[in-house]
Amino acid sequence: LQLPVVYQKAKEQVFMIWTTLQPLLTVHVGLASSAKAIIILEQCGKNKGYQEMDACGFHPEGGCCMLDGPEKIESTINMKTLWKNISVEGIDIIFSRDAGRYICDYTYYTSLYYGNGRAAFIHVPPLSKSVTANLLGKALQTIILEMLKQCGEERE
Repeated sequence: LQLPVVYQKAKEQVFMIWTTLQPLLTVHVGLASSAKAIIILEQCGKNKGYQEMDACGFHPEGGCCMLDGPEKIESTINMKTLWKNISVEGIDIIFSRDAGRYICDYTYYTSLYYGNGRAAFIHVPPLSKSVTANLLGKALQTIILEMLKQCGEERE
């Protein structure tokens, strides 16, 4: 699903994913427009600090994802282990603990909240001559297969 750059609509769609599909793991992919040939594996989502306006000119009440939620939620996927054990030719992969306090971080926190930590977030660079759709697709496939191994279920 492509989520809108709107806090409330993104939250509603993430809730729908978890309640109707009930996935083993939800992997979100967001654009890091400033990243050049770097994939960023995000470890946790943060609950507060969302002051930047979305595409509709709104931001969450109190700058918060979930009023009753913890300050941060860690993914059950160990992104640091994943980062250390994976390599993809032609693209760098890094580990992060700050997804940016905008729609990406908001979506990630919301998904971690509804999915009891069984979510992952990957920031990807924009497509370019050096980062082709084919390269990015192969990199994401490799990363997601490793995530599924961590979940204890390998799927094709």
